[in-house]
Amino acid sequence: MAVADDETDGLTQREHSLEQALLGSILATVPDALIVIDVRGQIVSFSAAAQRMFQYAESDVLGENISMLMPSPDRERHDGYIDHYLKTGERRIIGIGRLTSARRRDGSTFPIELSVGEVQDEGRPLFTGFIRDLTESQQAERRVADLQAELAHASRVTAMGTLASALAHELNQPLTAIANYLEAGRDMLDADGPVDRELLREAMAESASQALRAGEIIRSLREFIRRGETIRQPEALRGLLAEGAALAFIGVDSRGLDMDISVDPRVDKVLVNRVQLQQVIINLTKNAVEAMAGSPARILRLSAIPAPSPTDAGRVEVIVADSGPGLAPEMSRTLFTPFTTTKPSGMGVGLSISQTIVEGHGGRIWAEPSQWGGTAFHFTLDAAD
Repeated sequence: MAVADDETDGLTQREHSLEQALLGSILATVPDALIVIDVRGQIVSFSAAAQRMFQYAESDVLGENISMLMPSPDRERHDGYIDHYLKTGERRIIGIGRLTSARRRDGSTFPIELSVGEVQDEGRPLFTGFIRDLTESQQAERRVADLQAELAHASRVTAMGTLASALAHELNQPLTAIANYLEAGRDMLDADGPVDRELLREAMAESASQALRAGEIIRSLREFIRRGETIRQPEALRGLLAEGAALAFIGVDSRGLDMDISVDPRVDKVLVNRVQLQQVIINLTKNAVEAMAGSPARILRLSAIPAPSPTDAGRVEVIVADSGPGLAPEMSRTLFTPFTTTKPSGMGVGLSISQTIVEGHGGRIWAEPSQWGGTAFHFTLDAAD
């Protein structure tokens, strides 16, 4: 029996060793990073993929707080998230995948998909985080989106050509009639003898009627365009700001960036088209980061408050502020004019598009100096309630 027990123990040990070897092989080859932390937020395991992704060796991070891999504001708030969960049991992240940002060793920020789980180690809770770097997939999505935008632009140009042709045809008739009636009236005035006032009055009346008809054609076109309403629904504003900022960091040097997102609890949700609003956030955030390229302090703040202006009652005011060089006075006057830019490779349409989207949501957008000497873009949205 002793021999059999020894064989059984040996088999169990071999099975255990095989399981450990298989687990180690899986963790070494899986493309997603795996990080395990304890209840104090200290890192207890850091996979090979995590080392490649964050540019840290495992020995550099073991025992350190996981917040070292986070940009603001999560960096300062992470321990509070754990404490809240341990005290209340409320799961805000655990078991739920979400899009957020992470911070590499060189200080650059990149978008990630984070999934968090919980395990028990002899009664001690540990938290596992699987992290997927979305940089390449987001770049691919942006390329696809750019191609779709180009196709949509080509389609709009074609549609505009067709519309312009139809509009020219429709306007040609009343304009030709106006010209004919006015020429007839001029000929009557130039002719010898008494002027047939009744006929002249009729020619002027017909000219006015045709001018009104031309104006009605233009008004009908404007109404047709204006009826293209944006489909909006309630969206969590903090999530929109975080995701938009994460997407804006793709291809942008975000090293040394001090970023924070703050949303007043009273304006948690807004009534928006999610894709369109994210485009506004991406445009403004990317402009802010690029504007601070040469600044000694790179401060970026995304915030939302109840709109303080009486004219914006019931709305939310979103602010994207930076510590860049600010706006030149001459630039302030043409800020939202299409094809106006100070960037060497910029097209000058980002702010114009942002203005169109915000106004399409019934809001307004403007720029002011920020408290850090840079620029603060403000825009308003309808609160979801």
